[in-house]
Amino acid sequence: MSLFLASELTETEAAAPARFHVIPVPLERTVSYGGGTAKGPAAILEASNQLERLCNGIEPCAAGITTAAAVDCTGVLPEVMERIAQTTEAAVRAGSIPVTLGGEHSLSYGAVMGVARALGQPVGIVQIDAHADLRNAYEGEKHSHASVMHLLAEEGIRLAQFGVRALCQEEVDSRSRNNVFFCDAEELVTQAVHAVDLPDDFPELVYVSYDVDGLDAALMPATGTPVPGGLSYYQSLHLVEHALKGRRCVGLDVVELAPDGNDCWDFTAAQITYRLMAACLQK
Repeated sequence: MSLFLASELTETEAAAPARFHVIPVPLERTVSYGGGTAKGPAAILEASNQLERLCNGIEPCAAGITTAAAVDCTGVLPEVMERIAQTTEAAVRAGSIPVTLGGEHSLSYGAVMGVARALGQPVGIVQIDAHADLRNAYEGEKHSHASVMHLLAEEGIRLAQFGVRALCQEEVDSRSRNNVFFCDAEELVTQAVHAVDLPDDFPELVYVSYDVDGLDAALMPATGTPVPGGLSYYQSLHLVEHALKGRRCVGLDVVELAPDGNDCWDFTAAQITYRLMAACLQK
């Protein structure tokens, strides 16, 4: 198994305890259009070896990065979610920030619940995504990638969504019912918005969930549900970085990469992952 940024890490930086604990989750169970997310984690890990240590003026690897074995994604989905939750919970209890690599977006339920369980404090999610993922269920599966944020909202997790441009009336109603904060793609893109203030009552502890389909489809076609009119690379990252100001990132995931043989998209996902690590360390 490849390790994240193995080509650059010193022995000390790759040893526990590390600030970042990378968790591959090759989950592909509820994809509803294009497939391939099971190969996403391995592709990101392989591409990460082409990254430079320095990212946005910070060397996240100097704080330490360990890479876990891939989570077993066999069996019924509630059991898979619990395995993921146990892994992220253990990472947080060990003093690390779990960095979960997907895999389809449904994995975020397990990842976030494990973090919240370890912390015992309110956690809010900053979500980059083309979709709201607020359906009650999709194609009969409540643990669908299309309903993951609905499940988390039901658990009392606050949501802030950026970049959405494909949603149904059920999700519009859910946003209102669950007090979801959002700024959708058309406003962000057409007005070139790179910074949006979160509500004052949004939790101090933030989990970042970055679905690569939040990017415009021209920048990231290697995903199961690409949607035109999306965010630019820097815009998406600036939105996250601004949202984290005055708050603390306690976990993150990068999901929905479906490798198609073009290494460029794998590298883009790896660079996003590393830049989000850097955002966790920003002052």
